Amino acid sequence: MTDIAADHQALHTRACDLFGIKYPIVQTGMGYVSNSTLTAATAAAGGLGIIAGGMLTYEELAAAIAEVQAQTDNPFGVNLRADQADIDKRIDLLIRSGVKVASFALAPKQALIGRLKDAGLVVVPSIGARRHAEKVASWGVDAVIVQGGEGGGHTGAVPTSLLLPQVVDAVDIPVIAAGGYFDGRGLVSALSYGAAGIAMGTRFMMTSDSPVAKQVKDVYLSKSVNDTVVTLEIDGVPQRVLRAGTIDQLESTTGPGRMIRAGRNALAFQKLSGTPWRDMIREGLAMKKSHELGWSQVVMAANAPMLYRSALVDGRVDVGVMATGQVVGLIEDVPSCSELINRIVAEANSVLVRLSA
Repeated sequence: MTDIAADHQALHTRACDLFGIKYPIVQTGMGYVSNSTLTAATAAAGGLGIIAGGMLTYEELAAAIAEVQAQTDNPFGVNLRADQADIDKRIDLLIRSGVKVASFALAPKQALIGRLKDAGLVVVPSIGARRHAEKVASWGVDAVIVQGGEGGGHTGAVPTSLLLPQVVDAVDIPVIAAGGYFDGRGLVSALSYGAAGIAMGTRFMMTSDSPVAKQVKDVYLSKSVNDTVVTLEIDGVPQRVLRAGTIDQLESTTGPGRMIRAGRNALAFQKLSGTPWRDMIREGLAMKKSHELGWSQVVMAANAPMLYRSALVDGRVDVGVMATGQVVGLIEDVPSCSELINRIVAEANSVLVRLSA
């Protein structure tokens, strides 16, 4: 186990103080992956665990928060979608429950940020460009997660090694680096750029505390850094996923076939989630406006929940879609969150001592 008395002082950062955590390591809110078990395990190990609230109903989110709090007293966060129809109700839930951090894949409006901050929550959006970081910093967010192009899921084209220093130089708030991190060497490299910590998705998904089925994890373990693809065919916005399962079929399907598939998946997701059609339409309109998407892309976005669920929840690697960072090719085992975080911290300490010498 890592002893805090032996940790290099560089490992206690502004992020540790802001989030109330022991180590500057964040587990991102991954849909269908970052459940209460993974979040609690990360928090208990000294990092910041984040529940993926975007794919949960209000009732499921309330249950997940209670489950984390039953497993650990350490701070944790919840990832929200600012365009959800019941976002105000969800924010009330976070406030009542005493959740420490509210994170967002897309930055919320300034009024929403103010409401969260007034209630004492720490607000942390994810961004993929310097100008976005500058905008949300001016709106009063407490920190940003900066994901470079190596990262999984929705991602941009600029690699972390170029995007991170741009953002660090542009804003005064703590910057958390994401995209390509999996070990202590990466943590030290991010700190050297001026980051206050690292955020990892794929690496935390590949832990024994993750709910993803073993057969899915085995697929990830078999892949190299060259086995990912950035595609528009899931929801019209660039996403990095494994070149596996149904992705080749999606990329080759055109015109009416694509729309029929998307519509069928929308029907399936509506039935599964119980989300009222009026709310799905409202969210579609918000997505169209915020992403500047065409109607065909909005319909395509209906694919995403069912495609990810098929692989990550049902274990159907043959028909589902699996988001991943390029770092997948460097992951060789499936430790617990505690083992992973302690390993990263021990390696970071070793690197810092070696550099000091």
